[in-house]
Order: sequence, then structure tokens, then C-alpha cells
Amino acid sequence: MPTSGLSAEVRAQLDWSAIDTVLLDMDGTLLDLNFDNHFWQTHLPQRYAEARGLPPGSGREELMARYHARAGTLAWYSVDFWESELELDIMRLKEEVAHLIDIHPHVVTFLEAMRAAGKRVVLATNAHHKSVTLKMAKTGLTPHFDAIVSSHALDAAKEEQAFWQRLRAIEPFDPARTLLVDDSLPVLDSARRYGIAHLVTIRKPDTQKPVKDTGDYPAIDDFSQLMP
Repeated sequence: MPTSGLSAEVRAQLDWSAIDTVLLDMDGTLLDLNFDNHFWQTHLPQRYAEARGLPPGSGREELMARYHARAGTLAWYSVDFWESELELDIMRLKEEVAHLIDIHPHVVTFLEAMRAAGKRVVLATNAHHKSVTLKMAKTGLTPHFDAIVSSHALDAAKEEQAFWQRLRAIEPFDPARTLLVDDSLPVLDSARRYGIAHLVTIRKPDTQKPVKDTGDYPAIDDFSQLMP
């Protein structure tokens, strides 16, 4: 789909007068997923293989199997879980490649526009609080949010209905007047089941990979296409 048509489509579907709360995912949505993909798929397997005296390929295969077994669960996103599971200092290893942490284009301009328009802007992420702290320190995005909520604080991943129920208990949003922007289709499906009315996804969460399947959700190339 051409960018111009995509932009018009998404803008046409969003009635900003009907939106009070903007829920934003972090990794792959506001931030380039290249950092996370490189860390979990390349850097950590390499360090794991070195620590275990394994051939690099064997280390990667073992970790991919472990990841797959936990995919979509709170443990999958937990720094503490993987530190215990792998007996490695995950945050120290993340710091080794932290130069890859980067903000997607037009994100800051969009966040500024949301605050100027009086919308409540909430970062709602599955990322562990240690990862959130690292990324906010590297990007300086913290002041743009009214609240930052990690699924680990709510003891439920965004793929679960319990996440939205618990989020609403501490962040009283009206699902019918809420926008969620997220790059995960399972998360968007979960939000849709909960009743969040306005849902948008990201065509290219990782700038180093091809565009992804966006299902039947309106999709953007970058945040300039969401500007009111």
C-alpha cells in the first residue's frame, strides 16, 4: 500500500475528538525493535555460548528453544527470569549493545502534539522495568508520558485480559475513547477483545527487517501519519 494512501486511511479512521487516552507500546512502536532483536537473537546467544563453552550455533539453538517455550508469557519479557534461567547478567549485556537503542521517526513530535492536544499519554509496555529504565535513560522520553506502566507491575502480560483490567484500575481510561498503538498482533487482539475502540499497528517495527504482517489493523509507516 502506498504511503500516501496509508496515511489518508489511518487519519480517516481516527476521530481525535473521540479519543481521550493514548496508550503506546515501547519496543517496536516508539523504539526501533532492532535493538531487542539483535540482543536476544545475536548478542545474548553469543555471550551464552561463550559462557558455556558451546559452539555459537548450538548456543543460539538452545536459547531459541527456551524463548519459544515462554513466548507470550510474563516470564518471556522478564529480565529477572532470564538472569536466573541463564545465570547471566542480562542488564550488563544489554549495556554492551545499548548504542542500538533508537527512537522511531517523528515519535517525539507526535508525543508533543498529543500533550498539546490535551490527550492523556500512557506508555503501556510488556518490557521489564529494568529495560524501561535503561531505554528511558538512553532516549529521554520519560517527560512525554503522564504515566509509564509495565505489565510486570500488574503481574499480567498485555496478551492477557487481566492486563487491561488491572491497567484500568490504576489508569481509569474509557476503552471506547482510547487509542492503542502497538506492533504486536496478539496484543492488539487482546485489546480489541477488551473493547479498546481505536487500534493502530506499525508496519516496520525493526528498521533492519522487512515490513511485517499487520493483519486487519490500520498500519502506519511512521508517526507523522498519526498526527492530528
